[in-house]
Amino acid sequence: MAALVLKIVMAYLLGSVSGSLLLGRLKKVDIRSQGSGNAGGTNAFRTQGLLFAIGVVLIDIGKGFLAAWWIPTLNFGGLPDVLNSGALVMVCGFAAVLGHVFPVWHGFRGGKGAATAVGALIVIEPWLLLPLVICWVITLIMTGYVGLSTVLASFSLVPASWAMNNNALMIFSAILALFILFTHRANMRKLRKGTEFRFERIHIFTRKH
Repeated sequence: MAALVLKIVMAYLLGSVSGSLLLGRLKKVDIRSQGSGNAGGTNAFRTQGLLFAIGVVLIDIGKGFLAAWWIPTLNFGGLPDVLNSGALVMVCGFAAVLGHVFPVWHGFRGGKGAATAVGALIVIEPWLLLPLVICWVITLIMTGYVGLSTVLASFSLVPASWAMNNNALMIFSAILALFILFTHRANMRKLRKGTEFRFERIHIFTRKH
C-alpha cells in the first residue's frame, strides 16, 4: 500500500506541472488572467498563439505519458504493489490528470485534463486514441466547439473499451469521461446559453449572412 500511495503522489505532482503556466512564466504571462481564464491548450492558443499552444500541449501530453509509463515501474526498496500492472498504470495516469486540473504548484487552478489524459492513454491503451481523435475531429468540424468535442470524444472511450472486452478499461474510461465532463461544466453551461466560444474557421456549417 505504501508503494501505491507514493506512486499516486508522484504522478499527481508530475501532473501538477502545468505546461501553460510553466511556459507562461518564461514569457511573463499568466493565461489564467486572459481569455477564458483556463490554463489549458485551447486558451493558450486563443491568447498566445499557435507555437505557445503547441508547447503547452506537448508538455501536458508528455507528463501524462510519463506518469503512466515511468512511475508504475519504480521500485521503492522492495515495497510491493497492491495493484496489478495494468490497474497501476491507469491509477497513475488518472492521478496525473487530477494534478493537471488541481495543480499544487499553481494554487490548484489548472487546465481541464484532456491533453494529460491523452498522454496517459498512449500508455494505457493506444488503440483508444483512434475513436477519441475521430470523434473529436468530426464534432469540431460540425460544431466548432472545442469543449463539446472534447467531452463527446471522452465518452467515445466507453463503448470503445467495451468493444475490447476489458472491464477495467471500461470502468477507467467511464470515470475519465465523467471527470472530463466535470472539468468542462462551464463550457456546457455556456453552450446552453449560446455564449460558448466557437472556432468559426473550423466550423464548416457556419451560416453566411
